[in-house]
Amino acid sequence: MIRHLFKLIWNKKKAHALLMVEIWASFMVLFGLTTLIVVNVRNYSQPLGFAYQNVWAIELNNNQDTMAVAEKAKAIFQRLKSYSDVESVSRMSNNFPFSANTMNNMVEHNKARTLAHQYVTDENFARTLAMPVLEGSWYRRADRVGKYKPVVINQKAREELFGDENPLGGIISDNFKVTGVVGNFKAKGEFMANQPAMFELLDEDSSWDKTMLVRVKPGTDAIFEARLVKDITSMANGWSVEVDHLTDSRQNQHNLTLVPVIIFLIISSFLLINVGLGLFGVLNLSIARRRGEIGLRRALGATGNGISTQFIGEIWVLATFGLLIGLLFAMQFPLLNVFDLEAGVYLTAIVMSVIVIYVIVTLCALFPSRQAAQIQPAVALHEE
Repeated sequence: MIRHLFKLIWNKKKAHALLMVEIWASFMVLFGLTTLIVVNVRNYSQPLGFAYQNVWAIELNNNQDTMAVAEKAKAIFQRLKSYSDVESVSRMSNNFPFSANTMNNMVEHNKARTLAHQYVTDENFARTLAMPVLEGSWYRRADRVGKYKPVVINQKAREELFGDENPLGGIISDNFKVTGVVGNFKAKGEFMANQPAMFELLDEDSSWDKTMLVRVKPGTDAIFEARLVKDITSMANGWSVEVDHLTDSRQNQHNLTLVPVIIFLIISSFLLINVGLGLFGVLNLSIARRRGEIGLRRALGATGNGISTQFIGEIWVLATFGLLIGLLFAMQFPLLNVFDLEAGVYLTAIVMSVIVIYVIVTLCALFPSRQAAQIQPAVALHEE
């Protein structure tokens, strides 16, 4: 039976070549889409590592004011701590969670090197974001002694730099000393991959790091926000103040990730629909041209299910030819470690794409194959 199907396809190879190319192209597009979906689903299933609810990021810009910038920033920090609606305040660099700002650098320990996202924060950062410390402790102001700056790293940085070695007290890049380890820290949202991160103790006298993270009590409204902005601007004339709610910033980051996926999904759907319509039309045309053959087979004792199975088998063989070509391309991605993704991501995407292609071609073949099965031998032979 299988040999017969291959012979039928081979005898009409010119007519079927375009369909096989369409199936191959559909598989490649579907492979790209499923890879993107698998990556995002895997990332989303991993914990964020901190609590963003009821946290505001207050970005301060001193504009043309260059007088006593650090002192004004410290005064604003103390004022924020005095509000009854504020539970915790932390001062940090401008790459706060869910922001568009990024700061990273290559760091090393012994012979291990990795690109780590760097955050300059004070001793209140972990408490403000409700971020648990898994090993050691979060740094304090008293830890800044000697030539080493205290830092906290996340679990991913620990794996990349220290492996099975105890990281506490370890020296990074001859300048930083590890005081603690936190779990995940996915600063760009749930869809971000968990990447190495390093938190460095902030210098209070710095005039650069002026972003304030404020954890407010649940139910704090816009009236308090307006009052807060008014008080800050009165303390620092000429400064501009921008308040970002981390819940809103998180949604913006999600949109930046989901919009391309949705666009890709729409384009892929149109392509798959076109391929499905093409297969449906080819099968209908094939049945119309082969009514005599079908009638003869029915007259010789072939059952309706046998006729239907033959047409479904033919379209499966076509799909297999197209998929074999696609697999030759798709298997290069895990073999060459393209985009630095795990091989399991690509293999999962390949399996999903193959299943979807076979489901589509089977659905497209069901109705025409049932039509072929209903052809009566006497009618078909009489028409011939």
